[in-house]
Amino acid sequence: MRKTVAVILLFHVATAAWAQQTNPGRPSDDPYYHDWKTELYESGIQDNSFLIEESYNQDYGVVQHINNFQRLWQSKTWVYSFTQEWPVDPAPKNQLSYTLVAAHSGDFPASGAGAGDIALNYRYQLAGNGDTRIAVAPRVSVLLPSGDSKFGRGAGGAGIQTNWAMSVVLNKQFTTHFNAGATVTPHAKDELGNSAATYAYNLGHSLVWTMHPRFNAFVETVFNRGESVIGPRQTQWDSQVFVNPGIRWAYNFSCGLQIVPGISAPLGVGPSSGEKGIFFYLSFEHPYRKIPRKNK
Repeated sequence: MRKTVAVILLFHVATAAWAQQTNPGRPSDDPYYHDWKTELYESGIQDNSFLIEESYNQDYGVVQHINNFQRLWQSKTWVYSFTQEWPVDPAPKNQLSYTLVAAHSGDFPASGAGAGDIALNYRYQLAGNGDTRIAVAPRVSVLLPSGDSKFGRGAGGAGIQTNWAMSVVLNKQFTTHFNAGATVTPHAKDELGNSAATYAYNLGHSLVWTMHPRFNAFVETVFNRGESVIGPRQTQWDSQVFVNPGIRWAYNFSCGLQIVPGISAPLGVGPSSGEKGIFFYLSFEHPYRKIPRKNK
């Protein structure tokens, strides 16, 4: 665990240092880059990943409503989440969001469905933005124990989560995203009410192929390893690895509304070998106030 935390911290420090030393702005002498990035900003898909977090905060005056639904066949678990993202200032360096969850745990087949834990999120645009080659955005979240741990729908206690996202535009067709984060729950509980401190960490990567500004194919890879409570002050480590190939496409409207549906098929590998599922995505993004024109 100490080695893993050290690796994640090293990734955070190295990413921040690189972002500060690298000029993430649009090159003034690169008209090719300017042209296609402007096209993607106006009508393309950019901040619509499924299991991976991009490093692009919402633009000034624009709100996004994100719906996710995942069903795993082997474990018979499903999770629905709704996230709403709001920019805080005109920069916008700061972004606030919240995530609501409904779930059914396959480990408790007779428990039915119910609310999961709520996440209150703050994300800071450390470097770059949606118009640059490189962007970095760390996030910190407060996890509220609104789910019932007796039925596997929550951690049983409040927690803190952090995630660092870095996005790199490789060329006109390909963009890659990197994630690294950790979660701490000081007083997690199991279904019997036993309590213990739990720790978890996550790593992720994705490659997005811009086949058309409004149609993308991608593959995401996520690794999660965390503790679960198995007795008083006793925990057990468990790992999950999923490869998630998928597609997404956009419908743009003259009022500024963009609707992005998507579908993918998460496949378990390694410790999750044999698990298969389906993932549905639906995003609504629109302005809620007058937005200043961008300089071309």
